[in-house]
Amino acid sequence: MAPKMVTNFRRSLSFPNPPSHTSSKPQKTFHVRSTSLPCRSHPIISQLRDEIAELNSWSVSESGCRTSAWLCDGLRRLKTVHESLDDLLHLPQTRESLRGGEYSNLIEKLLEDFLRFVDVYGMFQTLVLRLKEEYSAAQIAVRRKDGVRIAVHSKNLNKIAKEIGKLASNLATIGKLSTAPARAPYDDEAELIDVINDVLKVTVSVSGSLFGGLSNSSAFRKPSCMALMNFGKKTKNVKVEGAIREFEEINLEKLRKKAEEEVKMASKKMYEMEDCIVEIEGCAERAFRSLINTRVSLLNVLTQ
Repeated sequence: MAPKMVTNFRRSLSFPNPPSHTSSKPQKTFHVRSTSLPCRSHPIISQLRDEIAELNSWSVSESGCRTSAWLCDGLRRLKTVHESLDDLLHLPQTRESLRGGEYSNLIEKLLEDFLRFVDVYGMFQTLVLRLKEEYSAAQIAVRRKDGVRIAVHSKNLNKIAKEIGKLASNLATIGKLSTAPARAPYDDEAELIDVINDVLKVTVSVSGSLFGGLSNSSAFRKPSCMALMNFGKKTKNVKVEGAIREFEEINLEKLRKKAEEEVKMASKKMYEMEDCIVEIEGCAERAFRSLINTRVSLLNVLTQ
């Protein structure tokens, strides 16, 4: 029976009698299967690997460089990675590979993993919105020097920050996809699974940095009871590993005891921080949409 792969060989011409001036250099050959990607990495796979490497480099930056701009850059890079994965999933070769019988359980697992990503980033988006609203209300309380309301908003911000910090644990169960045994020295389907595994891995690790950056920042953390008892005393500010730098410059609880001029300066900083939160909110929403689009593409692979 004629091999099926012939019908899928694209953009190729055959000449029974090659011209005599053809170079003696042997032509490059490619191993092609009907249910696989071309052996030479598709440009999208190469691009995706580069974007994953850049995102990994972003996540290991030193704590002193971790600003709101850094956090937004991470969300943008994460969105770009998932947009490239979405492009890869639209390739006919990719769809054929993932529909193979040996990968029957792979799509189901990917759908579960991406459902978890979508759920977590949906919650993150909601929590950032709540953070923005609560922080805006806290600004009003600071301007009015309303110590009671400042304490209430500080407590609420602390609660929201803790919820953001817990999001990373919801992704802990996302693991590596299993691959079928390689059937050739160069297994192009294995390359496809490898790059998808890399996307899963970098999404989980980067999410921890993103969520931790907000949840660890002192602007949203309620000080301990002992710290509250020390109002008026000189205390040393302790920087928290992984916290966002701008959000380390404000502590709502301490503002209750500040002088008028210090409160005005703090209010100005709080306005700037609110702009940062708005920017984070927008970047989080776009990353969330990219995850939804990728999951829709996975569903289409399964159903179309």
